Amino acid sequence: MLQNVFLRSSLIVFLLLFSCRQKKQDVPYYNTPDFEPQFLSKEEASDKINHTIQHFSFVDQDNRVITDKITDHKIHIASFIFTSCGSICPNMIRNLKLVDRKYKNDPDVILLSFSVTPWIDTSEKLKDFKTKHKITNANWHFLTGNKNEIYSLARKSYFAEEALGFTRDSAEFLHTEHIILVDGQRKIRGIYNGTLQSDMQQLITDIDLIKKNTF
Repeated sequence: MLQNVFLRSSLIVFLLLFSCRQKKQDVPYYNTPDFEPQFLSKEEASDKINHTIQHFSFVDQDNRVITDKITDHKIHIASFIFTSCGSICPNMIRNLKLVDRKYKNDPDVILLSFSVTPWIDTSEKLKDFKTKHKITNANWHFLTGNKNEIYSLARKSYFAEEALGFTRDSAEFLHTEHIILVDGQRKIRGIYNGTLQSDMQQLITDIDLIKKNTF
Protein backbone atom coordinates (compact mmCIF):
# COMPACT_ATOMS: atom_id res chain seq x y z
CA MET A 1 0.00 0.00 0.00
CA LEU A 2 2.68 2.48 1.07
CA GLN A 3 4.81 1.38 -1.85
CA ASN A 4 1.98 2.18 -4.29
CA VAL A 5 1.48 5.60 -2.73
CA PHE A 6 5.23 6.26 -3.02
CA LEU A 7 5.24 5.19 -6.66
CA ARG A 8 2.26 7.41 -7.48
CA SER A 9 3.87 10.37 -5.69
CA SER A 10 7.15 9.80 -7.53
CA LEU A 11 5.31 9.67 -10.84
CA ILE A 12 3.53 12.97 -10.11
CA VAL A 13 6.81 14.67 -9.19
CA PHE A 14 8.45 13.34 -12.36
CA LEU A 15 5.59 14.57 -14.55
CA LEU A 16 5.69 18.01 -12.93
CA LEU A 17 9.44 18.28 -13.46
CA PHE A 18 9.12 17.08 -17.05
CA SER A 19 6.34 19.59 -17.68
CA CYS A 20 8.44 22.45 -16.28
CA ARG A 21 11.42 21.42 -18.35
CA GLN A 22 9.32 21.23 -21.49
CA LYS A 23 7.86 24.66 -20.81
CA LYS A 24 11.33 26.16 -20.39
CA GLN A 25 12.21 24.75 -23.79
CA ASP A 26 9.25 26.45 -25.46
CA VAL A 27 9.54 29.81 -27.19
CA PRO A 28 6.51 31.96 -26.33
CA TYR A 29 4.30 33.96 -28.66
CA TYR A 30 3.53 37.65 -28.18
CA ASN A 31 0.28 39.21 -29.31
CA THR A 32 0.24 42.64 -27.66
CA PRO A 33 2.65 45.55 -27.00
CA ASP A 34 2.94 44.65 -23.31
CA PHE A 35 4.80 41.49 -24.36
CA GLU A 36 2.86 39.11 -22.17
CA PRO A 37 4.23 35.66 -23.11
CA GLN A 38 1.82 32.99 -24.29
CA PHE A 39 3.07 29.41 -24.35
CA LEU A 40 1.04 27.73 -27.06
CA SER A 41 1.33 24.90 -29.51
CA LYS A 42 1.65 25.81 -33.18
CA GLU A 43 -1.99 24.81 -33.70
CA GLU A 44 -3.19 26.93 -30.75
CA ALA A 45 -1.13 29.89 -31.93
CA SER A 46 -2.75 29.82 -35.36
CA ASP A 47 -6.11 30.39 -33.65
CA LYS A 48 -5.16 32.65 -30.73
CA ILE A 49 -2.26 34.77 -32.01
CA ASN A 50 -3.68 37.18 -34.56
CA HIS A 51 -0.90 39.76 -34.53
CA THR A 52 1.59 39.45 -37.39
CA ILE A 53 4.21 41.66 -39.02
CA GLN A 54 2.49 43.68 -41.72
CA HIS A 55 3.52 44.22 -45.32
CA PHE A 56 6.46 46.51 -46.01
CA SER A 57 8.68 47.63 -48.87
CA PHE A 58 12.02 49.41 -48.40
CA VAL A 59 15.42 49.54 -50.09
CA ASP A 60 18.58 48.00 -48.70
CA GLN A 61 22.25 48.97 -48.72
CA ASP A 62 22.57 47.73 -52.31
CA ASN A 63 19.57 49.80 -53.41
CA ARG A 64 17.49 46.66 -53.88
CA VAL A 65 13.80 46.69 -53.02
CA ILE A 66 13.21 44.42 -50.03
CA THR A 67 9.64 43.50 -49.13
CA ASP A 68 8.05 41.37 -46.46
CA LYS A 69 8.04 38.52 -48.98
CA ILE A 70 11.69 37.94 -48.12
CA THR A 71 10.59 36.71 -44.69
CA ASP A 72 8.00 34.21 -45.91
CA HIS A 73 8.47 30.92 -44.03
CA LYS A 74 11.78 32.19 -42.63
CA ILE A 75 12.87 33.35 -39.20
CA HIS A 76 13.90 36.98 -39.08
CA ILE A 77 15.46 39.28 -36.52
CA ALA A 78 14.54 42.97 -36.60
CA SER A 79 16.62 45.80 -35.15
CA PHE A 80 16.41 49.58 -35.40
CA ILE A 81 19.60 51.58 -35.85
CA PHE A 82 21.07 54.70 -37.46
CA THR A 83 24.53 55.13 -38.92
CA SER A 84 25.45 58.27 -36.93
CA CYS A 85 24.51 56.68 -33.60
CA GLY A 86 27.44 56.82 -31.21
CA SER A 87 25.87 55.15 -28.20
CA ILE A 88 23.86 51.94 -28.30
CA CYS A 89 23.95 51.13 -32.02
CA PRO A 90 27.63 50.09 -32.27
CA ASN A 91 27.12 47.87 -29.23
CA MET A 92 23.97 46.36 -30.75
CA ILE A 93 25.71 45.65 -34.05
CA ARG A 94 28.67 44.08 -32.26
CA ASN A 95 26.32 41.80 -30.31
CA LEU A 96 24.18 40.99 -33.33
CA LYS A 97 27.33 39.77 -35.05
CA LEU A 98 27.24 36.84 -32.61
CA VAL A 99 23.94 35.86 -34.21
CA ASP A 100 25.30 36.63 -37.67
CA ARG A 101 28.30 34.38 -37.06
CA LYS A 102 26.03 31.45 -36.20
CA TYR A 103 23.56 31.83 -39.10
CA LYS A 104 25.61 33.55 -41.79
CA ASN A 105 25.20 30.64 -44.20
CA ASP A 106 21.68 29.69 -43.12
CA PRO A 107 19.08 30.74 -45.73
CA ASP A 108 16.27 30.28 -43.20
CA VAL A 109 17.48 33.09 -40.92
CA ILE A 110 17.39 36.74 -42.03
CA LEU A 111 18.49 39.90 -40.22
CA LEU A 112 16.75 43.20 -40.95
CA SER A 113 18.18 46.44 -39.55
CA PHE A 114 15.85 49.38 -40.19
CA SER A 115 17.28 52.90 -40.17
CA VAL A 116 15.40 55.27 -37.87
CA THR A 117 16.95 58.26 -39.64
CA PRO A 118 16.07 57.26 -43.19
CA TRP A 119 16.19 60.89 -44.38
CA ILE A 120 19.94 60.72 -43.66
CA ASP A 121 20.77 57.04 -44.16
CA THR A 122 20.79 56.53 -47.89
CA SER A 123 21.58 53.15 -49.41
CA GLU A 124 25.14 54.35 -49.92
CA LYS A 125 25.54 55.29 -46.26
CA LEU A 126 24.11 51.97 -45.16
CA LYS A 127 26.49 50.15 -47.49
CA ASP A 128 29.42 52.04 -45.96
CA PHE A 129 28.07 51.21 -42.50
CA LYS A 130 27.83 47.50 -43.31
CA THR A 131 31.34 47.53 -44.76
CA LYS A 132 32.75 49.45 -41.78
CA HIS A 133 31.41 46.79 -39.43
CA LYS A 134 32.82 44.00 -41.62
CA ILE A 135 29.43 42.43 -42.24
CA THR A 136 29.42 40.20 -45.32
CA ASN A 137 26.23 38.23 -44.71
CA ALA A 138 24.02 38.53 -47.81
CA ASN A 139 21.00 37.80 -45.59
CA TRP A 140 21.61 40.84 -43.34
CA HIS A 141 19.81 43.79 -44.92
CA PHE A 142 20.13 47.40 -43.77
CA LEU A 143 16.93 49.15 -44.81
CA THR A 144 15.88 52.73 -45.52
CA GLY A 145 12.76 54.34 -46.91
CA ASN A 146 9.81 56.47 -45.88
CA LYS A 147 10.15 57.59 -42.24
CA ASN A 148 6.47 57.31 -41.36
CA GLU A 149 6.28 53.80 -42.82
CA ILE A 150 9.36 52.65 -40.90
CA TYR A 151 8.14 54.17 -37.64
CA SER A 152 4.65 52.76 -38.05
CA LEU A 153 6.04 49.30 -38.81
CA ALA A 154 8.42 49.50 -35.84
CA ARG A 155 5.76 50.51 -33.36
CA LYS A 156 2.62 48.82 -34.61
CA SER A 157 4.04 45.62 -36.08
CA TYR A 158 7.22 44.95 -34.14
CA PHE A 159 6.14 46.66 -30.88
CA ALA A 160 9.72 47.99 -30.90
CA GLU A 161 9.07 50.34 -28.00
CA GLU A 162 7.44 47.61 -25.95
CA ALA A 163 4.30 48.76 -24.08
CA LEU A 164 4.40 52.07 -25.97
CA GLY A 165 3.84 50.30 -29.27
CA PHE A 166 0.52 51.86 -30.22
CA THR A 167 0.66 55.13 -28.30
CA ARG A 168 3.75 57.05 -29.38
CA ASP A 169 3.40 60.06 -31.64
CA SER A 170 4.50 58.91 -35.09
CA ALA A 171 6.78 61.96 -35.38
CA GLU A 172 8.65 61.27 -32.15
CA PHE A 173 12.17 59.94 -32.62
CA LEU A 174 12.44 56.18 -32.41
CA HIS A 175 15.51 54.96 -30.55
CA THR A 176 15.39 51.51 -29.00
CA GLU A 177 17.83 48.78 -28.03
CA HIS A 178 15.13 46.14 -28.52
CA ILE A 179 15.67 43.34 -31.00
CA ILE A 180 12.63 41.38 -32.13
CA LEU A 181 12.49 37.71 -33.13
CA VAL A 182 9.81 36.72 -35.64
CA ASP A 183 9.00 33.23 -36.89
CA GLY A 184 8.14 32.01 -40.38
CA GLN A 185 4.47 32.86 -39.89
CA ARG A 186 5.41 36.49 -39.06
CA LYS A 187 4.46 36.05 -35.42
CA ILE A 188 6.57 37.69 -32.72
CA ARG A 189 8.43 35.15 -30.61
CA GLY A 190 10.85 37.23 -28.55
CA ILE A 191 12.18 40.62 -27.48
CA TYR A 192 15.81 41.09 -26.43
CA ASN A 193 18.12 43.84 -25.23
CA GLY A 194 20.61 44.27 -28.04
CA THR A 195 23.22 45.80 -25.71
CA LEU A 196 23.52 42.56 -23.71
CA GLN A 197 25.50 39.59 -24.98
CA SER A 198 23.53 37.32 -22.65
CA ASP A 199 20.34 38.33 -24.47
CA MET A 200 21.95 37.49 -27.80
CA GLN A 201 22.84 34.04 -26.48
CA GLN A 202 19.19 33.60 -25.49
CA LEU A 203 18.15 34.79 -28.95
CA ILE A 204 20.36 32.11 -30.52
CA THR A 205 18.86 29.48 -28.22
CA ASP A 206 15.33 30.56 -29.17
CA ILE A 207 16.13 30.55 -32.88
CA ASP A 208 17.43 27.01 -32.62
CA LEU A 209 14.29 25.90 -30.78
CA ILE A 210 12.02 27.45 -33.40
CA LYS A 211 14.08 25.86 -36.18
CA LYS A 212 13.90 22.50 -34.44
CA ASN A 213 10.10 22.70 -34.32
CA THR A 214 9.67 24.14 -37.80
CA PHE A 215 12.21 22.93 -40.34
